Amino acid sequence: MTTTPTREQAWALLQEFNTTDRALKHALAVEAAMRYMAAKRGGDVETWGLVGLVHDLDYEVFPDQHCAKTREILTERGWPADLIRAVVSHGWGFCGNDVEPLTDMEKTLYAIDELTGLVAAAALVRPSRSVLDLEPKSVKKKWNEKRFAAGVDRAVIEKGAALLGVDLTDLIADVIAGMRVAAKDLGLAG
Repeated sequence: MTTTPTREQAWALLQEFNTTDRALKHALAVEAAMRYMAAKRGGDVETWGLVGLVHDLDYEVFPDQHCAKTREILTERGWPADLIRAVVSHGWGFCGNDVEPLTDMEKTLYAIDELTGLVAAAALVRPSRSVLDLEPKSVKKKWNEKRFAAGVDRAVIEKGAALLGVDLTDLIADVIAGMRVAAKDLGLAG
């Protein structure tokens, strides 16, 4: 029987497979952005937050099996199928994953995952080292600098924004707003 875990259970599971500060902060950033987007788009804040929190569950330990191992782990732990599908869908089109994001929650996760990394990087190069005073135009200025946050796949972000039917600048603003809520935990409060 499947049951939706609590946030505490999801956090403990994440920490079972992830120990680096970078991985944990990324998970918290995506969780915060997902919670913000759920509230804005009429989704369930807790559910969207859980999906964001564990989306990269397997990446630190099983990078070559990203998403596949997460599906396996969450299935073994009795997570609901719709949450597993949502988590796995963020890897659509790469890591051998053909699970297309279809629901609003899935499309949102797909769109914001990479974007949280770009927003964090843009915040860290500011004199304040904070997301609290970061504006979308500052992130957009860094967008075309290929060497800035080089690991961030901007094409995935653009594809995600198109899936959601939102303007890229608006999506950046939403991710910033979501990350501001967790700025202290993310080390981005200045």
